[in-house]
Amino acid sequence: MAKMCTKALCALCLSTTLTVAQAGAALQKGYYIVVAAYRANQETFAEKYAAELNQAGHHSRTGFDASRNFHYVYLDYFTDFDASIDKMLEVRKQAGFAEAWVRVIKEGTEPVAAQQPPTRETPPPPAKETPAAIERKPEPVQPAATTEQPKPEPIQQPALTVPATEVVPNPKADPVYVPQTLKNTQAFLSLYNATNNELIDGEVEVIDAERSRLILKAKGNEYLILPDPKSKSGKLLLIGNAFGYRKIQHEMNYYDTEKDTLQPDISLVGNYYMVRFEMARLHKGDIAVLYNVYFYNDAAIMLPESKYELNKLLTMMQENPRYKITLHGHTNGNGRGKIIRVGPSQDFFNLRADDVVSDNVSAKELSGARAQVIKDWLVSQGLAADRIDVKAWGGTRMLHDKNSQHARRNVRVEVEVVEE
Repeated sequence: MAKMCTKALCALCLSTTLTVAQAGAALQKGYYIVVAAYRANQETFAEKYAAELNQAGHHSRTGFDASRNFHYVYLDYFTDFDASIDKMLEVRKQAGFAEAWVRVIKEGTEPVAAQQPPTRETPPPPAKETPAAIERKPEPVQPAATTEQPKPEPIQQPALTVPATEVVPNPKADPVYVPQTLKNTQAFLSLYNATNNELIDGEVEVIDAERSRLILKAKGNEYLILPDPKSKSGKLLLIGNAFGYRKIQHEMNYYDTEKDTLQPDISLVGNYYMVRFEMARLHKGDIAVLYNVYFYNDAAIMLPESKYELNKLLTMMQENPRYKITLHGHTNGNGRGKIIRVGPSQDFFNLRADDVVSDNVSAKELSGARAQVIKDWLVSQGLAADRIDVKAWGGTRMLHDKNSQHARRNVRVEVEVVEE
């Protein structure tokens, strides 16, 4: 999920006689086509964004929603819910407005439709606020009598190319009448590449911060109800993790979540919380473990299910041609024994009796052979051999006792970035 608010916005004008009302005025009863949301202490950003939109030929206005402590930048106002939905869907088709939504204001004075419709102003994109949900119709609002003025043709603005952001359908947006906490509100855990804004495969570890224990491992880029830590503080740590990227950590409160939206990477978007994990690639000196690359017993031949993580490593190397890495091979203990290597056909993922080479080697040599077969596969995929070094450690750097239930994790290959 990515930067959800963009500057390339095209909107339809309601009238050529629009007047500019006071920026940040309280929103009155009605339905607003909103394109950006800012926290209560970010009014100047909202006004600046609205001013930029107006200078670009759009018509926007800012207003304050006291019930949620948000300043909104909106393009249109309606007293009829169905009309607002129709206009919102129309606006979403225009460049840069794919995530416009309808904000329903149920309390206030007389609808502003009895006055003149809003002009539009423009601020810089909000601090990673990304509204995308449509609020459903609550109680019907009777429109005030007004004389419609003819609508001019839409002002055509050159569309800027913006990266695709949301590719997962939004959940059903039922109205919520109580404070939105993680008890009653879904979260969307968005893991994306900070360089190109592309969604990436990964997971989020949900930690009970008070007891320092893992509660859940959740797949990234999906909606879910986060678990209750059942602790006094209600604090959760969310750790985003994807191979080839540095880990990122956010803190949320299960009971008082709306305050967390003051953080730049957590937003309340209609009927769900957006938690953004802006993942950065590994840097020089960083080490990642290929825990999902598996080998046949006593062999330097990989199991077929290793291809998934190998492809992630390959993509990482292709994205940055300056990367140089060292593959560190490790085993569970030391000793000597017979091992099997890849045969002449260079079949890296199948153990074939008619196409293997047998050797009697030490554990250190086995660890080096396993790191080497990963290098050989990467080279077969087009990477230059001089970008990849191999180092064998055998059982000298075990993570667990070789007889423990976790001994399997001693058998691993680590990727160290030595140049970028």
